[in-house]
Amino acid sequence: MAGLFSKKLNKDIPVPYYYQLKEILLEYIVEKPDNNNQIPTEIELSEHFGISRPTVRQAINELVFEGYLTRQKGKGTFITKTKINQSFLQVLESFNHEMVRKGLTPTTKVIGLKVMEADSSIAEMLKIAVNDQVIQLRRLRFANDEPIVYVITYLPYEKCQAIMDKDFQRESLYDLLSKECGFELLKAVRKLEAVLAGEYESQILEIEKGTPIQFIKSVTYLADETPIEYSLAKYRGDRSQFTFELGIR
Repeated sequence: MAGLFSKKLNKDIPVPYYYQLKEILLEYIVEKPDNNNQIPTEIELSEHFGISRPTVRQAINELVFEGYLTRQKGKGTFITKTKINQSFLQVLESFNHEMVRKGLTPTTKVIGLKVMEADSSIAEMLKIAVNDQVIQLRRLRFANDEPIVYVITYLPYEKCQAIMDKDFQRESLYDLLSKECGFELLKAVRKLEAVLAGEYESQILEIEKGTPIQFIKSVTYLADETPIEYSLAKYRGDRSQFTFELGIR
């Protein structure tokens, strides 16, 4: 905190005190060698900089809104953890492979695995008949022991039954589809939208109910353009960001 408390506001210039404090806090946040550090309390900042608590609160509120700070009930205000830059929308790659490539340790918890009948939406995505059997695989994926994404995956049972007895906590789904079923994956079509976390998502992703999350629907295709996987992924918005690379026509 020494670096932060070495700063002073310039009360001789026509710049609002809250904005000056916001700039000082932002400089402190950017220069920190690590993240998830707690910042001083409103009282401490108010006393040091000689300004009112509402003025301090205004500066902090803006930094929370902009994603630089996060409040934890009963604990205080913390510098937001650096988000994981996901390649999910650019590269057809398993979650495990991507996390390892980024220097993170991936783990998976299998929440459910069963065979069920396809409803109309699943059948449409997988190009199968309604009531055809599908495998439903529900997983919670972690990076460095922190929950990042909850995924529900549907696969046509007739083509993928060879993977039913496999350990999805230790093996990649894409690797299993290649090794056990002999499939060659060609591409995936993905749609991204922002939604709010419901009761269940908030519990398993360890976030507050109503927190924005990134919801991605995917269909993965084989080399002959046959759809083989339909998945619904919900990523923590506070821990994930996605990059889009666009070309000019």
